[in-house]
Amino acid sequence: MSELIVPHGKEEKLIPLLLEGSELAAEVERAKGLKQIRITSREASDLIMMGIGAFTPLTGFMGKADWQGVCDKFLMADGTFWPIPITLSTDDEDVKEGDDLALVDEETGTTIATINVTEKYTIDKEHECKTVFTTTDAAHPGVEKVMAQGKYNLAGPVKVLSESYYPEQFKDLYQRPAESRKIFDEMGWKRVAALQLRNPMHSSHEFLAKIAVEVMDGVYIHQLVGKLKAGDIPADVRVNAISTLVDNYFVKGTVVQGGYPMEMRYAGPREGLLHAVFRQNYGCSHMIIGRDHAGVGDYYGPFDAQKIFDEIPEGGLKCQNLNIDWTFYCYKCGGMASMKTCPHGKEDRMLLSGTIVRKTLSEGGDLPAEFSRPEVAKILQEYYQGLEEKVEIKLHGAATGDVKK
Repeated sequence: MSELIVPHGKEEKLIPLLLEGSELAAEVERAKGLKQIRITSREASDLIMMGIGAFTPLTGFMGKADWQGVCDKFLMADGTFWPIPITLSTDDEDVKEGDDLALVDEETGTTIATINVTEKYTIDKEHECKTVFTTTDAAHPGVEKVMAQGKYNLAGPVKVLSESYYPEQFKDLYQRPAESRKIFDEMGWKRVAALQLRNPMHSSHEFLAKIAVEVMDGVYIHQLVGKLKAGDIPADVRVNAISTLVDNYFVKGTVVQGGYPMEMRYAGPREGLLHAVFRQNYGCSHMIIGRDHAGVGDYYGPFDAQKIFDEIPEGGLKCQNLNIDWTFYCYKCGGMASMKTCPHGKEDRMLLSGTIVRKTLSEGGDLPAEFSRPEVAKILQEYYQGLEEKVEIKLHGAATGDVKK
Protein backbone atom coordinates (compact mmCIF):
# COMPACT_ATOMS: atom_id res chain seq x y z
CA MET A 1 0.00 0.00 0.00
CA SER A 2 1.31 3.44 -0.92
CA GLU A 3 2.68 5.63 1.86
CA LEU A 4 2.60 8.77 -0.28
CA ILE A 5 0.47 11.77 0.58
CA VAL A 6 -3.18 11.30 -0.42
CA PRO A 7 -4.62 13.20 -3.43
CA HIS A 8 -6.32 16.54 -2.82
CA GLY A 9 -10.03 16.62 -1.94
CA LYS A 10 -12.48 14.91 0.38
CA GLU A 11 -12.41 11.55 -1.42
CA GLU A 12 -8.59 11.39 -1.23
CA LYS A 13 -8.34 9.61 -4.57
CA LEU A 14 -7.39 10.69 -8.07
CA ILE A 15 -10.28 11.64 -10.35
CA PRO A 16 -9.03 11.60 -13.96
CA LEU A 17 -11.60 12.77 -16.50
CA LEU A 18 -9.88 11.51 -19.65
CA LEU A 19 -12.00 8.88 -21.36
CA GLU A 20 -10.43 5.72 -22.75
CA GLY A 21 -11.33 2.75 -24.94
CA SER A 22 -14.88 2.29 -26.21
CA GLU A 23 -16.17 5.09 -23.96
CA LEU A 24 -13.74 7.51 -25.62
CA ALA A 25 -14.63 6.34 -29.12
CA ALA A 26 -18.34 6.77 -28.44
CA GLU A 27 -17.93 10.29 -27.01
CA VAL A 28 -15.66 11.38 -29.87
CA GLU A 29 -18.36 10.29 -32.30
CA ARG A 30 -21.09 12.03 -30.28
CA ALA A 31 -19.02 15.25 -30.14
CA LYS A 32 -19.13 15.49 -33.94
CA GLY A 33 -22.83 16.28 -33.76
CA LEU A 34 -22.62 18.84 -30.94
CA LYS A 35 -22.51 22.61 -31.13
CA GLN A 36 -18.90 23.74 -30.94
CA ILE A 37 -17.38 26.34 -28.62
CA ARG A 38 -13.83 27.47 -29.34
CA ILE A 39 -11.65 27.65 -26.25
CA THR A 40 -8.37 29.38 -25.43
CA SER A 41 -5.03 27.66 -24.87
CA ARG A 42 -5.40 28.31 -21.14
CA GLU A 43 -8.80 26.61 -21.04
CA ALA A 44 -7.45 23.73 -23.15
CA SER A 45 -4.52 23.19 -20.79
CA ASP A 46 -6.85 23.31 -17.77
CA LEU A 47 -8.93 20.58 -19.44
CA ILE A 48 -5.86 18.42 -19.90
CA MET A 49 -4.96 18.91 -16.23
CA MET A 50 -8.47 17.78 -15.31
CA GLY A 51 -8.22 14.92 -17.78
CA ILE A 52 -5.06 13.42 -16.29
CA GLY A 53 -6.28 13.88 -12.72
CA ALA A 54 -3.85 16.68 -11.86
CA PHE A 55 -6.76 18.99 -10.95
CA THR A 56 -8.44 16.40 -8.70
CA PRO A 57 -11.11 16.75 -7.32
CA LEU A 58 -12.49 19.05 -10.05
CA THR A 59 -15.01 17.36 -12.36
CA GLY A 60 -15.51 20.33 -14.65
CA PHE A 61 -15.47 24.10 -14.91
CA MET A 62 -16.55 26.10 -11.86
CA GLY A 63 -19.96 27.67 -11.28
CA LYS A 64 -20.51 31.14 -9.86
CA ALA A 65 -20.61 30.05 -6.20
CA ASP A 66 -17.30 28.23 -6.70
CA TRP A 67 -15.83 31.24 -8.52
CA GLN A 68 -16.89 33.63 -5.76
CA GLY A 69 -15.67 31.38 -2.96
CA VAL A 70 -12.31 30.72 -4.60
CA CYS A 71 -11.72 34.43 -5.23
CA ASP A 72 -12.74 35.55 -1.75
CA LYS A 73 -11.98 32.64 0.59
CA PHE A 74 -9.86 30.06 -1.29
CA LEU A 75 -12.83 27.70 -0.96
CA MET A 76 -15.23 26.13 -3.45
CA ALA A 77 -18.94 25.95 -2.62
CA ASP A 78 -18.55 22.49 -1.02
CA GLY A 79 -15.70 23.71 1.21
CA THR A 80 -12.85 22.24 -0.88
CA PHE A 81 -9.71 24.38 -0.85
CA TRP A 82 -8.82 25.85 -4.24
CA PRO A 83 -6.76 29.02 -4.91
CA ILE A 84 -7.50 30.11 -8.52
CA PRO A 85 -10.79 29.97 -10.47
CA ILE A 86 -10.84 27.31 -13.20
CA THR A 87 -13.41 28.68 -15.63
CA LEU A 88 -14.62 28.53 -19.22
CA SER A 89 -15.95 31.60 -21.05
CA THR A 90 -17.86 32.41 -24.22
CA ASP A 91 -19.61 35.30 -25.98
CA ASP A 92 -22.17 32.96 -27.51
CA GLU A 93 -25.61 34.29 -26.60
CA ASP A 94 -27.37 31.14 -27.81
CA VAL A 95 -25.77 28.71 -25.36
CA LYS A 96 -28.17 27.79 -22.59
CA GLU A 97 -28.18 25.66 -19.49
CA GLY A 98 -28.67 21.99 -20.31
CA ASP A 99 -26.74 22.19 -23.60
CA ASP A 100 -24.09 19.63 -24.47
CA LEU A 101 -21.15 21.28 -26.24
CA ALA A 102 -17.93 20.23 -27.95
CA LEU A 103 -14.94 22.26 -26.74
CA VAL A 104 -12.48 22.94 -29.56
CA ASP A 105 -8.97 24.33 -29.07
CA GLU A 106 -8.92 27.58 -31.05
CA GLU A 107 -5.23 27.15 -31.90
CA THR A 108 -5.14 23.51 -33.06
CA GLY A 109 -8.76 22.84 -34.02
CA THR A 110 -8.72 19.74 -31.82
CA THR A 111 -11.87 18.77 -29.93
CA ILE A 112 -10.48 18.56 -26.40
CA ALA A 113 -13.63 17.74 -24.43
CA THR A 114 -17.39 17.87 -24.13
CA ILE A 115 -19.33 19.72 -21.45
CA ASN A 116 -22.86 19.55 -20.11
CA VAL A 117 -23.71 23.16 -19.27
CA THR A 118 -25.26 23.38 -15.81
CA GLU A 119 -24.84 27.13 -15.37
CA LYS A 120 -24.29 30.23 -17.50
CA TYR A 121 -23.29 33.31 -15.54
CA THR A 122 -21.43 36.60 -15.60
CA ILE A 123 -18.58 37.67 -13.32
CA ASP A 124 -16.80 40.81 -12.19
CA LYS A 125 -13.53 40.35 -14.06
CA GLU A 126 -11.81 43.16 -12.17
CA HIS A 127 -12.70 41.48 -8.88
CA GLU A 128 -11.08 38.24 -10.06
CA CYS A 129 -7.95 40.12 -11.11
CA LYS A 130 -7.69 42.01 -7.81
CA THR A 131 -8.08 38.90 -5.69
CA VAL A 132 -6.02 36.47 -7.80
CA PHE A 133 -3.31 38.73 -9.24
CA THR A 134 -3.53 41.64 -6.72
CA THR A 135 -3.71 44.03 -9.70
CA THR A 136 -5.90 45.10 -12.60
CA ASP A 137 -2.93 46.33 -14.62
CA ALA A 138 -3.49 45.20 -18.22
CA ALA A 139 0.28 44.75 -18.62
CA HIS A 140 0.12 41.74 -16.30
CA PRO A 141 -0.16 38.65 -18.57
CA GLY A 142 -2.69 36.95 -16.30
CA VAL A 143 -4.87 40.05 -16.05
CA GLU A 144 -4.77 40.41 -19.82
CA LYS A 145 -6.12 36.86 -20.20
CA VAL A 146 -8.96 37.33 -17.71
CA MET A 147 -10.05 40.68 -19.15
CA ALA A 148 -10.09 39.12 -22.64
CA GLN A 149 -12.49 36.36 -21.54
CA GLY A 150 -15.96 36.13 -23.04
CA LYS A 151 -19.04 37.78 -21.58
CA TYR A 152 -20.33 34.59 -19.96
CA ASN A 153 -18.81 31.78 -17.94
CA LEU A 154 -20.06 28.23 -18.51
CA ALA A 155 -20.03 25.68 -15.71
CA GLY A 156 -20.57 21.95 -15.82
CA PRO A 157 -18.99 18.50 -15.81
CA VAL A 158 -16.62 17.65 -18.65
CA LYS A 159 -15.46 14.54 -20.45
CA VAL A 160 -11.91 14.96 -21.73
CA LEU A 161 -11.15 13.39 -25.10
CA SER A 162 -7.59 14.35 -25.92
CA GLU A 163 -4.14 14.94 -24.47
CA SER A 164 -2.87 16.30 -27.78
CA TYR A 165 -2.20 19.69 -26.21
CA TYR A 166 0.91 18.13 -24.68
CA PRO A 167 3.82 18.51 -27.18
CA GLU A 168 4.85 15.23 -28.78
CA GLN A 169 8.59 15.84 -28.29
CA PHE A 170 8.12 15.72 -24.51
CA LYS A 171 6.27 12.41 -24.31
CA ASP A 172 9.18 10.78 -22.46
CA LEU A 173 9.03 13.54 -19.83
CA TYR A 174 5.26 13.56 -19.47
CA GLN A 175 3.70 11.78 -16.52
CA ARG A 176 0.15 11.62 -15.29
CA PRO A 177 -0.23 11.82 -11.48
CA ALA A 178 -0.94 8.08 -11.30
CA GLU A 179 2.36 7.45 -13.13
CA SER A 180 4.51 9.72 -10.95
CA ARG A 181 2.99 8.12 -7.85
CA LYS A 182 3.93 4.69 -9.17
CA ILE A 183 7.50 5.85 -9.77
CA PHE A 184 7.80 7.30 -6.26
CA ASP A 185 6.37 4.12 -4.74
CA GLU A 186 8.83 1.96 -6.68
CA MET A 187 11.70 4.14 -5.41
CA GLY A 188 10.45 3.78 -1.84
CA TRP A 189 9.86 7.51 -1.43
CA LYS A 190 7.38 8.91 1.11
CA ARG A 191 8.47 12.53 1.54
CA VAL A 192 8.81 14.11 -1.90
CA ALA A 193 9.52 17.77 -2.64
CA ALA A 194 8.43 19.31 -5.94
CA LEU A 195 10.62 21.89 -7.65
CA GLN A 196 8.60 24.02 -10.06
CA LEU A 197 10.60 25.11 -13.12
CA ARG A 198 9.80 27.33 -16.10
CA ASN A 199 13.45 28.33 -16.65
CA PRO A 200 16.62 26.28 -17.17
CA MET A 201 18.24 25.33 -13.87
CA HIS A 202 20.80 27.94 -12.88
CA SER A 203 22.93 27.59 -9.76
CA SER A 204 20.21 28.82 -7.39
CA HIS A 205 17.77 26.17 -8.67
CA GLU A 206 20.44 23.50 -8.27
CA PHE A 207 21.10 24.73 -4.73
CA LEU A 208 17.37 24.62 -3.86
CA ALA A 209 17.04 21.09 -5.20
CA LYS A 210 20.07 19.84 -3.31
CA ILE A 211 18.87 21.37 -0.04
CA ALA A 212 15.63 19.42 -0.53
CA VAL A 213 17.53 16.22 -1.42
CA GLU A 214 19.20 16.42 2.01
CA VAL A 215 15.93 16.46 3.96
CA MET A 216 13.53 14.54 1.70
CA ASP A 217 13.41 11.05 0.25
CA GLY A 218 13.55 12.57 -3.21
CA VAL A 219 12.92 15.64 -5.35
CA TYR A 220 10.50 15.86 -8.27
CA ILE A 221 11.88 18.34 -10.80
CA HIS A 222 8.60 19.24 -12.45
CA GLN A 223 8.90 21.33 -15.59
CA LEU A 224 6.17 23.39 -17.14
CA VAL A 225 5.80 22.43 -20.79
CA GLY A 226 2.80 24.62 -21.53
CA LYS A 227 2.51 28.11 -22.97
CA LEU A 228 4.83 30.77 -21.54
CA LYS A 229 5.08 34.51 -22.01
CA ALA A 230 7.09 36.19 -24.77
CA GLY A 231 10.81 36.14 -24.03
CA ASP A 232 10.82 32.95 -21.94
CA ILE A 233 13.22 30.23 -23.07
CA PRO A 234 11.42 27.54 -25.13
CA ALA A 235 10.57 24.27 -23.42
CA ASP A 236 12.79 22.07 -25.62
CA VAL A 237 15.88 24.15 -24.82
CA ARG A 238 15.03 24.18 -21.12
CA VAL A 239 14.39 20.43 -20.98
CA ASN A 240 17.75 19.74 -22.65
CA ALA A 241 19.57 22.03 -20.23
CA ILE A 242 17.92 20.56 -17.14
CA SER A 243 18.51 16.97 -18.25
CA THR A 244 22.18 17.72 -18.84
CA LEU A 245 22.55 19.19 -15.35
CA VAL A 246 20.70 16.33 -13.64
CA ASP A 247 22.71 13.68 -15.49
CA ASN A 248 26.03 15.24 -14.53
CA TYR A 249 25.56 16.85 -11.12
CA PHE A 250 22.95 14.87 -9.15
CA VAL A 251 23.28 11.49 -7.46
CA LYS A 252 21.22 8.93 -9.34
CA GLY A 253 18.04 7.97 -7.51
CA THR A 254 17.65 11.31 -5.71
CA VAL A 255 15.61 13.14 -8.34
CA VAL A 256 12.89 12.33 -10.86
CA GLN A 257 12.11 14.61 -13.78
CA GLY A 258 8.62 15.21 -15.06
CA GLY A 259 6.64 17.61 -17.20
CA TYR A 260 3.11 18.99 -17.12
CA PRO A 261 1.05 20.96 -19.67
CA MET A 262 -0.56 23.75 -17.63
CA GLU A 263 -0.33 27.29 -18.94
CA MET A 264 1.26 29.81 -16.57
CA ARG A 265 -0.98 32.48 -15.09
CA TYR A 266 1.88 34.36 -13.36
CA ALA A 267 -0.31 34.74 -10.28
CA GLY A 268 2.62 34.68 -7.86
CA PRO A 269 1.38 33.66 -4.37
CA ARG A 270 -1.94 32.21 -5.56
CA GLU A 271 -0.17 30.22 -8.25
CA GLY A 272 2.24 28.89 -5.63
CA LEU A 273 -0.80 27.46 -3.85
CA LEU A 274 -2.15 25.98 -7.08
CA HIS A 275 1.24 24.40 -7.72
CA ALA A 276 1.07 22.78 -4.28
CA VAL A 277 -2.47 21.52 -4.89
CA PHE A 278 -1.70 19.61 -8.05
CA ARG A 279 1.75 18.50 -6.83
CA GLN A 280 -0.11 16.82 -3.97
CA ASN A 281 -2.04 14.93 -6.63
CA TYR A 282 1.27 13.96 -8.23
CA GLY A 283 2.36 12.48 -4.87
CA CYS A 284 4.49 15.32 -3.49
CA SER A 285 4.32 16.01 0.24
CA HIS A 286 6.16 19.33 -0.07
CA MET A 287 6.39 22.23 -2.51
CA ILE A 288 9.66 24.15 -2.70
CA ILE A 289 8.87 27.86 -2.51
CA GLY A 290 11.80 30.16 -3.12
CA ARG A 291 12.12 33.79 -4.12
CA ASP A 292 9.52 35.27 -6.50
CA HIS A 293 7.69 32.00 -7.08
CA ALA A 294 5.53 32.20 -10.25
CA GLY A 295 5.97 35.96 -10.29
CA VAL A 296 6.25 38.46 -13.09
CA GLY A 297 7.50 42.05 -13.01
CA ASP A 298 7.20 43.78 -9.63
CA TYR A 299 3.62 42.81 -8.81
CA TYR A 300 4.56 40.65 -5.82
CA GLY A 301 7.05 40.81 -2.99
CA PRO A 302 9.93 38.32 -3.28
CA PHE A 303 8.51 36.06 -0.55
CA ASP A 304 4.76 36.69 -0.82
CA ALA A 305 4.35 33.13 -2.15
CA GLN A 306 5.75 31.80 1.13
CA LYS A 307 3.62 34.04 3.34
CA ILE A 308 0.33 33.08 1.67
CA PHE A 309 0.61 29.51 2.95
CA ASP A 310 0.01 30.95 6.45
CA GLU A 311 -3.09 32.84 5.28
CA ILE A 312 -5.19 30.02 3.82
CA PRO A 313 -7.99 28.15 5.62
CA GLU A 314 -6.60 25.75 8.20
CA GLY A 315 -6.51 22.15 6.98
CA GLY A 316 -7.31 23.12 3.41
CA LEU A 317 -4.06 21.86 1.92
CA LYS A 318 -2.05 18.81 2.98
CA CYS A 319 0.99 19.50 0.76
CA GLN A 320 3.35 21.63 2.85
CA ASN A 321 5.52 24.51 1.70
CA LEU A 322 9.27 24.01 1.95
CA ASN A 323 10.44 27.62 2.23
CA ILE A 324 14.01 28.49 1.24
CA ASP A 325 15.48 31.95 1.71
CA TRP A 326 17.07 34.23 -0.87
CA THR A 327 19.95 32.32 -2.47
CA PHE A 328 23.04 33.69 -4.21
CA TYR A 329 26.71 33.07 -4.90
CA CYS A 330 28.96 34.51 -2.19
CA TYR A 331 32.55 35.19 -3.15
CA LYS A 332 33.72 35.22 0.48
CA CYS A 333 31.91 31.96 1.28
CA GLY A 334 33.26 30.55 -1.97
CA GLY A 335 29.97 29.03 -3.09
CA MET A 336 26.19 29.13 -3.04
CA ALA A 337 24.60 30.40 0.16
CA SER A 338 21.42 31.99 1.52
CA MET A 339 20.50 34.86 3.82
CA LYS A 340 20.35 32.31 6.65
CA THR A 341 23.83 30.87 6.06
CA CYS A 342 25.93 33.76 4.74
CA PRO A 343 27.15 36.52 7.11
CA HIS A 344 28.66 38.72 4.40
CA GLY A 345 27.41 41.88 2.72
CA LYS A 346 25.66 42.41 -0.60
CA GLU A 347 28.91 43.60 -2.17
CA ASP A 348 30.23 40.04 -1.83
CA ARG A 349 27.18 38.41 -3.42
CA MET A 350 26.10 37.66 -6.97
CA LEU A 351 22.33 37.33 -7.30
CA LEU A 352 21.16 34.69 -9.74
CA SER A 353 17.88 34.60 -11.64
CA GLY A 354 16.36 33.39 -14.88
CA THR A 355 15.75 37.02 -15.83
CA ILE A 356 19.45 37.87 -15.51
CA VAL A 357 20.42 34.74 -17.45
CA ARG A 358 18.07 35.63 -20.32
CA LYS A 359 19.16 39.28 -20.36
CA THR A 360 22.88 38.44 -20.35
CA LEU A 361 22.65 35.85 -23.13
CA SER A 362 20.20 37.79 -25.29
CA GLU A 363 22.63 40.73 -25.25
CA GLY A 364 25.48 38.48 -26.39
CA GLY A 365 27.23 38.29 -23.02
CA ASP A 366 28.88 35.28 -21.42
CA LEU A 367 27.53 33.73 -18.26
CA PRO A 368 30.01 33.79 -15.35
CA ALA A 369 30.85 30.35 -13.98
CA GLU A 370 28.88 31.20 -10.85
CA PHE A 371 25.60 31.42 -12.80
CA SER A 372 25.35 27.90 -14.09
CA ARG A 373 27.26 24.74 -14.95
CA PRO A 374 29.36 25.03 -18.14
CA GLU A 375 27.34 22.32 -19.93
CA VAL A 376 24.13 24.25 -19.26
CA ALA A 377 25.64 27.59 -20.24
CA LYS A 378 26.78 26.09 -23.54
CA ILE A 379 23.26 24.88 -24.42
CA LEU A 380 21.77 28.30 -23.64
CA GLN A 381 24.48 30.20 -25.53
CA GLU A 382 23.91 28.04 -28.61
CA TYR A 383 20.18 28.82 -28.43
CA TYR A 384 20.73 32.58 -28.26
CA GLN A 385 23.39 32.49 -30.96
CA GLY A 386 20.86 30.72 -33.16
CA LEU A 387 18.37 33.53 -32.54
CA GLU A 388 20.98 36.12 -33.53
CA GLU A 389 21.73 34.23 -36.74
CA LYS A 390 18.03 34.13 -37.65
CA VAL A 391 17.76 37.88 -37.07
CA GLU A 392 20.85 38.54 -39.19
CA ILE A 393 19.48 36.39 -42.02
CA LYS A 394 16.14 38.18 -41.86
CA LEU A 395 17.76 41.61 -41.84
CA HIS A 396 20.08 40.67 -44.71
CA GLY A 397 17.12 39.41 -46.72
CA ALA A 398 15.26 42.65 -46.10
CA ALA A 399 18.23 44.70 -47.20
CA THR A 400 18.66 42.74 -50.43
CA GLY A 401 14.94 42.39 -51.18
CA ASP A 402 15.07 38.59 -50.80
CA VAL A 403 12.57 38.26 -47.94
CA LYS A 404 9.57 36.21 -48.99
CA LYS A 405 6.24 37.99 -48.67
